[in-house]
Amino acid sequence: MDQRVLNWGIFLLLSLTWGSSFILMKLGLASFSPYQVASIRLISAGVALLPFFFRFIRQTPASKIPVIIMSGLLGNGIPAYLFCIAETRIDSSLAGMLNSFTPVFALIFSLVLFHSPVLKRQILGLMIGFVGVILLFLVKGVDANAYWYYGFLVILATACYGLNIALVHHYLKEFQSLQLVSISLFFMGLFALPVLLLSDFSATFQAAERPWMSLAASCTLGLIGTGVASLLFYQLIRSAGAIFASMVTYGLPVVAIGWGFVAGEAISGWQVLCLGVIMGGVYLVNRK
Repeated sequence: MDQRVLNWGIFLLLSLTWGSSFILMKLGLASFSPYQVASIRLISAGVALLPFFFRFIRQTPASKIPVIIMSGLLGNGIPAYLFCIAETRIDSSLAGMLNSFTPVFALIFSLVLFHSPVLKRQILGLMIGFVGVILLFLVKGVDANAYWYYGFLVILATACYGLNIALVHHYLKEFQSLQLVSISLFFMGLFALPVLLLSDFSATFQAAERPWMSLAASCTLGLIGTGVASLLFYQLIRSAGAIFASMVTYGLPVVAIGWGFVAGEAISGWQVLCLGVIMGGVYLVNRK
């Protein structure tokens, strides 16, 4: 299969997976605190990949373990808590828009820290996609209520994402995706376990009205939104490069519009036009 076609397939699947994470976070937060939802997310992802951890940890050089753990913290651990805290005060559409800062940070860190060569059309495509995201949410409308400053937590999370993308691209590209994901998420689950226990999870679980729905949403968030998504994301970095992989966040508004369509929301011609601008920018970055 042509590598570019495969990259686009991973891009679309990853956009769908990550784009659905926001609604799962909201469902989890219906009964649990943001620290509990984030902890359940990381623990469930680590447990699901535990068999692969025992297989790959013996094959991984000891000198690379700290780098992989750092990648886990930047790519999953810290952002998981930041996003959950932010979504207690801002809506998912604003979080999705702010998440589009990820490619910008990925480009900045690649240039400043690693002096990576970047093509002019990649920069142009990145900017076109970013403009498309801004236009989409201007057309759709964003309720940036009195707690808009919680959006800075999302921006901090995207800075972590951008740094992780540059880190993986330059230091961990030779490793298999499953190897990186299983090891990094094992340690993230290990770090998250005391956070969950100290949050008095059992008492919260018994007091909540619909704890099972929130628990299922949080576990699904971990299995799909973290485990599977991280696997796809590391593979996309290896095969398509840091800049194209980072632009997955530009696909999230497309998924958000899709969920709105399923829910019966009207889709205007302006929204379709903005989606076309976004995909045009992504195409420029991945063009041969």
